[in-house]
Amino acid sequence: MTDRCTRIVHKALAVVRPQFRLHLAGGTHGLPHWSRVWFHGRALAAAADVDPALLAWFAFLHDSQRRNDGHDPPHGRRAADFAVQLRRDGVVTELAPPSIERLCEAMRLHSDGHTEADPALQACWDADRLDLGRVGSQPHPARLCTPHARRRPVIRAAVRMSEGLARRR
Repeated sequence: MTDRCTRIVHKALAVVRPQFRLHLAGGTHGLPHWSRVWFHGRALAAAADVDPALLAWFAFLHDSQRRNDGHDPPHGRRAADFAVQLRRDGVVTELAPPSIERLCEAMRLHSDGHTEADPALQACWDADRLDLGRVGSQPHPARLCTPHARRRPVIRAAVRMSEGLARRR
């Protein structure tokens, strides 16, 4: 898993960095956020028995098509379209068609507040929501999807991580 996911992260960064419109190392939706989503995603994938490759692609693609750090409702749909294009271009090769569909659905809906879905989507959404500390908000257990993410120690550690990194900017 580690080598496979490390290759995915490198591939994702190679295609996302050149086209990303916002401040890559700063802002609320750039590389530091994606890295924390991937950190949370690894633990959630293991806890939910979900393919970590799906979480790796989600972490680095879900906000890659944002046009601003504020209100941008269609960014998830644009990210899903980008993933489909990357699949056509032979970049996303690690996911079978059903997993690509889950990835795209997770990205299309990740900002909508849903909590009911299959475990792969729930893990993606929770990986992103656990990083709410970067914008001064603490994830609420009732708005998280998975038992792992709802655990108070997981939430506290996630908030400390995102707040600590946010202060260093």
